[in-house]
Amino acid sequence: MKIVKFVFNPIQENTYLVWDDSAQCIIIDAGNATERENGILADCVAEQGLTPVMAVNTHCHFDHTLGVQFVKATYGVPFAASTADNMLLDIFGQSAAMFGVQATVAPTIDIDLAKQCEVCFGNTVLQVIPTPGHTQGGVVLYEPQSKSLFTGDTLFRESIGRTDLQGGDYGALMHSIIGRIIPLGDEVTIYPGHGEKSTVGHESLYNPFVVEALNGEVRYK
Repeated sequence: MKIVKFVFNPIQENTYLVWDDSAQCIIIDAGNATERENGILADCVAEQGLTPVMAVNTHCHFDHTLGVQFVKATYGVPFAASTADNMLLDIFGQSAAMFGVQATVAPTIDIDLAKQCEVCFGNTVLQVIPTPGHTQGGVVLYEPQSKSLFTGDTLFRESIGRTDLQGGDYGALMHSIIGRIIPLGDEVTIYPGHGEKSTVGHESLYNPFVVEALNGEVRYK
């Protein structure tokens, strides 16, 4: 599996182009927000000779969905995300405006990840693991052979996602991290929604929120 990261929009969101030897690809958390960013993404798809088959989101905050409509319209592909985050799509424009970002039409979810345990493309299968907390419909996407985990805003390098926005729940977030991400193993590489990549092992040792929870110093259930 091959991965290219783009950093898009004023919120500095990570968008991932992911493909395998079949040349089929998916775009995870398409945050491209301008014609220039649309071109960067499209040029990479073309240069690699790829065929997009799906736009997939770990959650539906505006900074992660700004480019989804472009991907859907350009490549004629469905949008996969949890419908538990539909409330965020309903306030897509207002949320973007609060951060000084202009947003147009919110995308419509075509494939409900709340009802799917896998996302498949080419020869690759990503496990869909529900991780509510940052948002109600948050998920992470895990490829066990390469031990690659796309965490969105659930878990960052030495930090965690905000829980003070609509649908956020700190207890649920920590339960998701400790109960569903940490058990995947120290060698798993984390590809987060913002910032640099990490590993589960690094976060178990150096992420203050995770360390406190693992030591039982905070109650997360």
